Amino acid sequence: MKLSKPPVAKILKGLQQEYPDVTCELNHQGALQLLIATMLSAQCTDVRVNIVTPALFEKYPTVADLANARLPDLEELIRSTGFFRNKAKNIKAACQRLLADFKGSVPRTMTDLLTLPGVARKTANVVLGTAYGIPSGIVVDTHVFRLSHRLGLTRAKTPEKVEQDLMKKIPHEEWIQFSHRLIHHGRKVCFARRPQCARCALEAVCPKVGVTKVE
Repeated sequence: MKLSKPPVAKILKGLQQEYPDVTCELNHQGALQLLIATMLSAQCTDVRVNIVTPALFEKYPTVADLANARLPDLEELIRSTGFFRNKAKNIKAACQRLLADFKGSVPRTMTDLLTLPGVARKTANVVLGTAYGIPSGIVVDTHVFRLSHRLGLTRAKTPEKVEQDLMKKIPHEEWIQFSHRLIHHGRKVCFARRPQCARCALEAVCPKVGVTKVE
């Protein structure tokens, strides 16, 4: 069945009115901390990451500290975020790459960020958008993926193709805030199993694709 054309302008207006000043919920100071926190957030909640990172950044405050960290020590600090061995390996390797290829600074281009171990487009988009204010693409996490389908903005099956669809529909200047707002909306109103449609700012324009139970 062909989806009707979604009212993008009304969706953007509704999200803007509901969440005018939202930003990334990962606590950080600077691009390096945001990069590491975003890497830790894979298959983990932002709340859990924010519990873990203060001790992590206190022990390893610089890129050189992280690059030279002992893996067992790093693993122990981030254990509760899940997949901690792979995350620790990638964090250490990414920081080694930052020292070797980027003079210890987090790069400002998608191409360069994607050369870092453990960094894919989602992480790179978070860093570029939140740390540097560069709209390189649209962050597609689980909330953005789910709500983009529910709103009729895409039918794509992978985050990469969802991002491509969204980048064609969402104005370039809205890319950064759109993802922040949709993530907040997914966490606070548009739940996976029982979306709160009765109190949703987008209720009038949402086609509710795939929704079977509402509250």
